[in-house]
Order: sequence, then structure tokens, then C-alpha cells
Amino acid sequence: MEELLPQSDSTSKSSFTDTSFGKMADLDNKRRYIPSASSALVIGSILGILQTLFLIFSAKPILNYMGVKSDSPMLMPAQKYLTLRSLGAPAVLLSLAMQGIFRGFKDTKTPLYATVVGDASNIILDPLFIFVFRMGISGAAIAHVISQYLISLILLWRLMSQVDLLPPSIKDLKFERFLKNGLLLLVRVIAVTFCVTLAASLAARHGATSMAAFQVCLQIWLATSLLADGLAVAGQAILASAFARADYEKAVSTASRVLQLGLAMGLVLSVVLVTGLQFASRLFTEDAGVLHLISVGIPFVAVTQPINALAFVFDGINYGASDFAYSAYSMVLVAVVSIVCLCALSSTYGFIGIWIALTIYMTLRTFAGFLRIGAGMGPWGFLNN
Repeated sequence: MEELLPQSDSTSKSSFTDTSFGKMADLDNKRRYIPSASSALVIGSILGILQTLFLIFSAKPILNYMGVKSDSPMLMPAQKYLTLRSLGAPAVLLSLAMQGIFRGFKDTKTPLYATVVGDASNIILDPLFIFVFRMGISGAAIAHVISQYLISLILLWRLMSQVDLLPPSIKDLKFERFLKNGLLLLVRVIAVTFCVTLAASLAARHGATSMAAFQVCLQIWLATSLLADGLAVAGQAILASAFARADYEKAVSTASRVLQLGLAMGLVLSVVLVTGLQFASRLFTEDAGVLHLISVGIPFVAVTQPINALAFVFDGINYGASDFAYSAYSMVLVAVVSIVCLCALSSTYGFIGIWIALTIYMTLRTFAGFLRIGAGMGPWGFLNN
């Protein structure tokens, strides 16, 4: 945290002169060199390129694993979409890395503005490429890739005005310090991604109708739940500062407040989705079979919103307390249990079984976050005193 905080000197008011003011302004305007920022961008670029190559050359096997067989009508469009979308992987990882850097600066406005501009361009380009230029699913993928690179360019432009990203030498990147916590978070991301990916794969194995309905429900489920991520980010930044100063009273009050706000947000989202999603589902499709399955999934999407919101807020609290090891290992345990539930319930109850398993998955994530604080373990051990 010390690398990310601007340095200041204690100077008496009487010593301030026009010259000292000028020197302070020059110091504020001077770009800082932060090793972790440069390391994040280098690693993000490398991982993005590797991910692109992997997805391009393994698109068909991946889709076969996802349940899209060689004779499925979904194979060709899915393979084309996945291949084109993979070209945006470097931009996605770079933008995520830079958003993390700005969070370290407690600057949440810049990522917000960049994301809004990128998403707005995607909204504009989607119908243009799909319908006007008649590019179909390829147009949707290209529009998304363009929007991701636009977000990355905006963030990079803003970051370069504040941080000197070119290290004096390779040794100055300090990959060891960066990778210590980065690998733990990578393990956690893999566990989270595998659970959601497996759920999509199981839905695809039940046919195109099941897959279409599942994707509509899943995207709404994730999009609304991620609204709580804003609270998690704010809580993470404030908690990190509180723990750095050993201000445990502020840590407790911050954690309590963001959890309360997260629960309130989840309850509001539940009401909105229950009342509105039944009618809004027709915006996505007119297929009767898909609409029927969407109506089956709506109760799960709506009722789990408070649970999902709390899960995301607990993630932010754990990150703010630098409790990365617990976040990773608990998520792996949650993933193992959830994978067993997904396979068992999907084969028994089909589409409904998948959503029951996902509800169990998010409930376990929330319980894991609550257990750490409730039992006063790890960085929260001071609660037992």
C-alpha cells in the first residue's frame, strides 16, 4: 500500500513561499514509478496473448467439452464467435489490471468513465455491424472486441499521465512480490470460472433451447449481482487503508455498512426482477420453449440476489483485509462442493437442477465470507479481544 500512497512532508505554515508552492506543484505533477503497476501490465499482456492463442487453436475442443457436438447447429456460429472474441483477451486483461491500479489510487471514477464509453460504443456498434452490415454473430464479436480495446486505451492514456510505466530494468519489476498474491487470486478466479462454465456446459447438453434460456437468465443474474461489486470496491479501498493504519474500529464500521448496503441492494433487485423480468424476457426472444424455461429460471435469478450481493461484498472485504489465501482456498472448497451438486442435480432435475446448484454455490460463497469474520479468524482476530 505504501507504494500507492503519495508522499507528503510536514511543513509549518510560515515556511510556505511561492517557491515552495511551485516545488510542491511540480512534485504532484511528477509521474511516479510503481513496480506493481508495471508488473501487472506486463503479466496481463502475456496472459492475454496466451489466452488468445489458446482459444483460437482450441475453440472446437472447448466447445465440444461445453456440450456443443460436431453435428450441433450451434457449433459453427459458436466457434466463429469464440475465435473472434478471443482477439479481445489482451485488452480485457489489461483493462482489469489497470482498473485494479486505479482502485489502489482510490480512483473509481476513471474506470467508470472508461467502461461507460466502451460499453456505449458496443451498444452502438452491435446493431450497426449485425443488421446494417449484415455481419451477424461475427459483427457482435467484433463490436465487443473494439469496445474492450477502447476501454484499455482510455485507461492506459490516463494511467500514463500519473505513472511512469517503463521500469529502469527488468529486475525493478519485482515479479516475486506481485505473483505471491496474484497466484492466489488466479486460483480463486479459476475456481469461480470453472463453476459457471460447467453450469453452461451442462445446460448445453440439454439442448439448444435449454442453453438459450440458461444464457439469458445467467447474464441477467450476473449483471444485476455485479452491481454490488461497486460496493465491494469501495469497501475494499477503505478497509485496506484502515488495516494499514491498524484502525480496527473503522474497519468494523466499514465492513458493517457495506454489508448492510449490499443486503438492501439485493432485496431491491429481487423485487425488481420478480415484477419486471417476466415481461422483459420477451425482449430477448420470441421462442415459446425458451420463454417457458426463462420463466422457470426467473425465481432463482430473483430470489438469490441478496445472497449474491453479500457474496460479492464479502469478497471485497476479504481483499481489503489482504486475506487472499483464505479467499483462494475457501473458493476452491466451495467449487468442489458446487461441482458435485451441479453434476448430480443436472442429471436428476435438468434445467431446474442447474439453478438449484448455482443457488447452493452462491450460498456457500456467502457463508465462507461470513465465517471468516464471524469467527474472528485471520486478519479479523482482533474481534475476539
